[in-house]
Amino acid sequence: MTDEQINAAIETVLHRNEHWMVSRNYCVDLNAMHKAERALSSIDRNHYINTLGGMFDDAWAFALATARQRAEAFLRTLGKWEETE
Repeated sequence: MTDEQINAAIETVLHRNEHWMVSRNYCVDLNAMHKAERALSSIDRNHYINTLGGMFDDAWAFALATARQRAEAFLRTLGKWEETE
């Protein structure tokens, strides 16, 4: 997915209305991703941690994940990730 597609998908998940709220760039803004992460249910949070952790060889490396990596894991967790060709 492109950064624009990722941002739009996360905005949709979070039910943001672009006319009323400033759109965030989740792919580069860790603060925006932290806000999105807080919106996950406790069950989704556990799946998110597993998804994010599975993206790295080092079990602890997920703690240093970039905003874009977190955004991808967020959308994968919720089944909203779309593979691009």
